[in-house]
Amino acid sequence: MRWVSILLLCSVYLSGPAFASSGDRSDDFQQCLFRCSNSKCTGNPNDRLSLPLRLTRWTCTDNCKYLCMHEITARNIEFGGDILQYYGKWPFWRLVGMQEPASVAFSLMNLWVHVKGAQKLQRVLHDAHPMKIYYLGWSFVSMNTWIWSTVFHTRDTPFTEKMDYFSAALTIMTGLYYTVVRLFHLYGASTSSHRRLTLRGTPESNPQPSPKPNSMLRLWSATCALTFLAHISYLSLLPRFDYSYNIIFNVIIGLAHNALWLCFYSFSFLSCSISFRRFPGRSKSYRPSFVYKPALLVFLMTAAMGLELLDFPPWGLVIDAHSLWHLATVPIAYMWYEFLIEDASDESWKEQRMS
Repeated sequence: MRWVSILLLCSVYLSGPAFASSGDRSDDFQQCLFRCSNSKCTGNPNDRLSLPLRLTRWTCTDNCKYLCMHEITARNIEFGGDILQYYGKWPFWRLVGMQEPASVAFSLMNLWVHVKGAQKLQRVLHDAHPMKIYYLGWSFVSMNTWIWSTVFHTRDTPFTEKMDYFSAALTIMTGLYYTVVRLFHLYGASTSSHRRLTLRGTPESNPQPSPKPNSMLRLWSATCALTFLAHISYLSLLPRFDYSYNIIFNVIIGLAHNALWLCFYSFSFLSCSISFRRFPGRSKSYRPSFVYKPALLVFLMTAAMGLELLDFPPWGLVIDAHSLWHLATVPIAYMWYEFLIEDASDESWKEQRMS
């Protein structure tokens, strides 16, 4: 996820703006780049690049930057010097044109988890379950996010960077959206006939009148949609991408998401006079065994975020803190799907009139 913690998305999708760094500002790098450009980038230089580099949209100048970066990095390692950052990033060995192959691989692993999670949601939850459409929607939004994360880490360009950031923000917003729908029971009808589910998950034969449209659901949906549109419009219209604002936006949305799921756990120990009902049709004190899981997952996601704060030079010029963060989200995403399905399978749902 890029999804459960928004302290999380503060870092998940922000691998760092491409500002100048000590490496690319150094005289050694600039001289190397000048020599490489003069010797290799004349005539039709891009035609001389390998097929993987052309397919991933490398240019001769980009390739010279890569070659000089590693020439200087290799020399610094040999003589015990520091590994420097270049254009806001650590040096990585590329693989068939991929700039950060470890992050690409771990992004694909996250994509696979969400694909399998969506398949399980589709298979296990009855079509009449009021939360199924919201969970599946979040799954598809998350898949899109990890696809763009893969593209961004394959080739960092202004366009792929924005698509990565915007997709991440949409995943976070969607997570908050379905959380409010779930916890405050804003879900509406999903089919034309309003039916009751039996304990085996099959609808009763006697249809009930369809519920009235949920005005609170419409208001909440419009609020989330307009907030996201305003967010991406602001970032798109600025002459320069506002990284600080992007982080603040994601942090605020994520903190709200986390706080709600912590309340889902904590209210089981608070007075029943609090106006919060975990499950439809059950008392406020009803607390099945799995209610602790959201709090655990929020803790794990926040702990995993600490990897980003380390920001160490990549091991073997392949594995860095950011890629490890992507790896850490794989089991957490899997466990989140398990919780959503367990929560949606609670018998209290089957006692509700669900369309």
